[in-house]
Amino acid sequence: MKLWSALGLIVVLLAALGGCGDRQSAQPGAPTSTGSATDDVRQIAKEAYIYGFPMVDNYRIQHAYFVDSNNPEYKGGWDQTHSSARVYTPEDTAVQTPNSDTPYTMLGTDLRAEPLVLTVPQIEEGRYYSLQFVDAYTADYAYLGSRATGNDGGRYLLAGPGWSGDKPEGIDEVIRSDTEFGSVIYRTQLFGAEDIDNVKAIQNGYTVEPLSAFLNQPAISAPPVDFIAPLTVETQKTSPKFFEILSFVLKYAPVLPGEEGQRARFASIGIGADGDFDADKLSPETRAAVQAGMADAWAEFNAFKKDRLDTGQVTSAQLFGNREFLAGKYLYRMAGAVLGIYGNTAAEAIYPALAVDSAGAPLDGSGSYTLRFAPEQLPPVNAFWSLTMYQLPQSLLVANPINRYLINSPMLDDLIRDPDGGITINVQNESPGAAREANWLPAPAGPFQMILRLYWPKDEALGGGWTPPKAVKS
Repeated sequence: MKLWSALGLIVVLLAALGGCGDRQSAQPGAPTSTGSATDDVRQIAKEAYIYGFPMVDNYRIQHAYFVDSNNPEYKGGWDQTHSSARVYTPEDTAVQTPNSDTPYTMLGTDLRAEPLVLTVPQIEEGRYYSLQFVDAYTADYAYLGSRATGNDGGRYLLAGPGWSGDKPEGIDEVIRSDTEFGSVIYRTQLFGAEDIDNVKAIQNGYTVEPLSAFLNQPAISAPPVDFIAPLTVETQKTSPKFFEILSFVLKYAPVLPGEEGQRARFASIGIGADGDFDADKLSPETRAAVQAGMADAWAEFNAFKKDRLDTGQVTSAQLFGNREFLAGKYLYRMAGAVLGIYGNTAAEAIYPALAVDSAGAPLDGSGSYTLRFAPEQLPPVNAFWSLTMYQLPQSLLVANPINRYLINSPMLDDLIRDPDGGITINVQNESPGAAREANWLPAPAGPFQMILRLYWPKDEALGGGWTPPKAVKS
């Protein structure tokens, strides 16, 4: 089907879909048709945008990491581990709210031809590590690591949606992805600058090979992919070309059970694996309707953030998870991608955000703040915790004269204790002075937020028995 040139075609298509009983909106409750073709296009564009934002933003990052060798963020080719024996700094800008605790190893997975065999070395007890498996929908579909499988290492088969073989001898577990392209994000705990060589040795033990190589069989290849150019963070908010990228990504993401209705609904305006959405060929009326739908999606996100996230009614623990956990919660999935794409499931990590002070005012570097952990009230974790500074609206790390982007639990011995044994952190743009600089978390001159990270949180953190402190304006 060619993309429409007249809105009358939309009416016919929508009428044909009118009997579908499994349409879902971004939030609970089915959308209702207004009877206007342009209004229907607007509503479908809104739904498709909320559904597809995580996929398009994920593609932007994967294109930078694994496709575009001229991009300063380029890591290397697909199906190879790419390790950085350092923590992230303000120079790392592809991912919003990046972790600066654990050196990363990145693996972009192309599972079209055959599965991959991932080898994880034995890692000493007491050092946290994890492998987070993320598909093109941004679902966290599997984990390996200290919490999930222990530190003994092993070999694991990662298979795409089209593979139907049996587990080979020598493989500990078969892990299956719902999409043909995805990522595995390795995090390895760094105890301090002097520990970096130990991390490098561990990273060198993270290996990957095609199943054919593991079995000493001839390699299997897939046809080359003509990857399309991604949009920037800003242009993907307003450009209808967003839906061209979404259609491209959906070619490699088979329809999930229960989502046949959404995909058919998106296809009615040319969005999908077999669609021919062409932003440059839209009529002025249709283009306006599509852009209005995109604006509606952002308005819904902003309202959700203000009313549910900023008030604590919804937390990061509800934004990240596997397909079953996020089923139908497309606005939650979008929020997770906007605020911190590739966040972990709650069992692996939680991320309390500190965006306002104790009086409810937004945090800003024009003021100074203190954040106090009372005795016995440090974040309860099985692994470690950190408090990281991010400038807004970019949600990126903050350059500062002491190159300190966070305060974390490995730094506890170097922090100044309060008389009662608690810890008070000074959060401000200028140094609090030599006597307090050990506890200084530098802030930008303007708006900012801080993210607490609790890796492998204990039950009291997951169950609400522990609450993070609030920043108090000095």
